[in-house]
Amino acid sequence: MRADRLLQIILLLQRHPRLSARELAERLEVSTRTVMRDMEALSAAGVPVYTERGRNGGCVLLPGYRADVSGLTPREAQALFAWSGRASLSEELGLRDALQSAMGKLSSTLPLQLQGDAEALSDAIVVDRRRWFAEAEEVGALPALRKAVVTRRRVSLRYASATAGRPVRRTVDPWGLVEQAGRWYLVAAHRGVARMYRVSRIQQVDVRAESAVRPADLDLQEEWQRLRSGLERSLPAGVDVVVRVRPERAELVRRVATPMLAKGEQARDVPAPEDVWPHVALRFRVREAACGVLLGFGGDVEVLQPPDLRAELLRLATAAVEVYSRERVAVKR
Repeated sequence: MRADRLLQIILLLQRHPRLSARELAERLEVSTRTVMRDMEALSAAGVPVYTERGRNGGCVLLPGYRADVSGLTPREAQALFAWSGRASLSEELGLRDALQSAMGKLSSTLPLQLQGDAEALSDAIVVDRRRWFAEAEEVGALPALRKAVVTRRRVSLRYASATAGRPVRRTVDPWGLVEQAGRWYLVAAHRGVARMYRVSRIQQVDVRAESAVRPADLDLQEEWQRLRSGLERSLPAGVDVVVRVRPERAELVRRVATPMLAKGEQARDVPAPEDVWPHVALRFRVREAACGVLLGFGGDVEVLQPPDLRAELLRLATAAVEVYSRERVAVKR
């Protein structure tokens, strides 16, 4: 829509003192002729824009001018207010009050109809980022990390790694923060090597005075995907499993197993000829997770395939019986 494009031109010129018609055309994916017509339309509407000819010329917006965001469309207003409903995210970042204040200022510029529709959608949406049966993570270090990322300051961490025997100290260059399925991660460089740090494992964070080293061409999304892919490749091999499940426990088995399944996988029912117990196919991303989940259901779940996993579960169950049998005898004495 042309109204959207005109607003984009104003916003671009607010951020850049001067842009050529070609640069604007490339950013807006239109022709330079269209950009010049839009500049004329803005000027005729009273927006203080003008063009300068010559080698260093371009499209210019009079300094100090600010656009009225009441030009938002109904869908745009609803999208903003729906996102603001993620109160837990802004609270973890230490920005809940700032977000509420900003949305209040924004809503005061909207027509009453847009404001009513946007707030109705916000009130009708709840975002729960926690996994099923999972406790909320402690992310008290997050506000300090946000400050360090924004101001590009180096930080010292006391970090309880999942593999180290005790917490370690690291001085890192913070690049960004990633929220993934309810868990926060810090992407940072330690001695020039990019790593991810789970925020819930950061016991202490001190923002230092020196500037962080950050690549000029850093793409945080691309870096996160690279780190995530590396972690997924390093995990133990997964396993495809077929189980038979006591009918009244089948739905619970599906719910409990789902967070442990490989990316994009779901529990699938498979044919179970002449068996009153349903057969369910599960693709676990980690073999150890399959053992833990399936053993937890005791005799309500029986592994049919693969044979080696069935044998492993028998070995683990036998060892557990021996341990608890000894404990029971000791208690009697």
